[in-house]
Amino acid sequence: MSEANEAPVNEGEVLVERTGGLGRLTLNRPKAINALNHAMVRSMATALLEWESDPDVHAVVVDGAGERGLCAGGDIVAIHDDAKFGRTGSREFWRDEYVLNAAIGRYPKPYVAIMDGIVMGGGVGISAHGSVRVVTERSSIAMPETGIGFVPDVGGTYLLSRTPGEIGTHVALTTGRLDAGDAIALGFADHFVPSESLGGFVTALESGSVADALAQFERPAPESPLLAQRSWIDAAYSADTVEEIVLRLQSAGVPEATKAAEQVLAKSPVALKVTLRSLRHARTLGSLEEVLNEEFRVSAAALSSHDLVEGIRAQVIDKDRNPAWSPATLADVTAADVDRYFQPLGELELGLAAPDLEGI
Repeated sequence: MSEANEAPVNEGEVLVERTGGLGRLTLNRPKAINALNHAMVRSMATALLEWESDPDVHAVVVDGAGERGLCAGGDIVAIHDDAKFGRTGSREFWRDEYVLNAAIGRYPKPYVAIMDGIVMGGGVGISAHGSVRVVTERSSIAMPETGIGFVPDVGGTYLLSRTPGEIGTHVALTTGRLDAGDAIALGFADHFVPSESLGGFVTALESGSVADALAQFERPAPESPLLAQRSWIDAAYSADTVEEIVLRLQSAGVPEATKAAEQVLAKSPVALKVTLRSLRHARTLGSLEEVLNEEFRVSAAALSSHDLVEGIRAQVIDKDRNPAWSPATLADVTAADVDRYFQPLGELELGLAAPDLEGI
């Protein structure tokens, strides 16, 4: 039998510990806003598998060290180097990361994600598929991939394609950020707990149920600014092409729509078109696993693209904020350019399958 309170397994990049009846995972790279790397994904997967069959663990809590956020995403400098020099390490990182995302989505015990502060990209993948997703007044959640020539992944297209109306399309193409009210309204989170109460909330989880802890510390969710703008968002983003979306935004006569058009046009043209196709197709797929399989094809293709290297260079490495996209405009992106991202990978396929729940 496990001890009631165990010291952390390691003082490394993921702190793995037991406190009371909780399994606790704390991402521990605060200077990098807890950005994920391959070793961290493996540590999380190992702990979750062990706790799944441990009768003394009644719930899991995931949070981030430091004051800035849960997780800023993946290690994009490493991704840049792999893409630039033709390495495959990032592809294998994504493989294990997406398997972890699927496991979180099916985890048999309460999986409590503390989505305080910045939660971007891969941070969404380790939180928003959980069964108990907590946001605070400091939460800032985003899928910023199109700004670096990439496409929403980690099950992001599953979540974005299932938001009310076309808000998810707006968020994906503009890389807009969600606050706590948006996150709950859009299905990325469930509960609002003030940041000052998080310590008490987690302490309550150690000895009591999730329901009791929420009853004590949850507060009414703020209103969603994005939900209030749904009329012009739905009207514009229901178009079939990115070009038509931009035209509708520009002619909407709404300042927020005009700004959104400018934001979209600053992103990678090919990434925008691949993202729109990914979102539309994700709506038709029945499970998170199916969506992750397709996202893996798209991510693997992006690893050999010009725009992923150029986008990360411009935004993160040189920070000149002036990427030279290729193709340079939406009109220059051909159907073949988009099709390339969706080609089967043969023996390299991710190959996740949703469990057969019939008869259970």
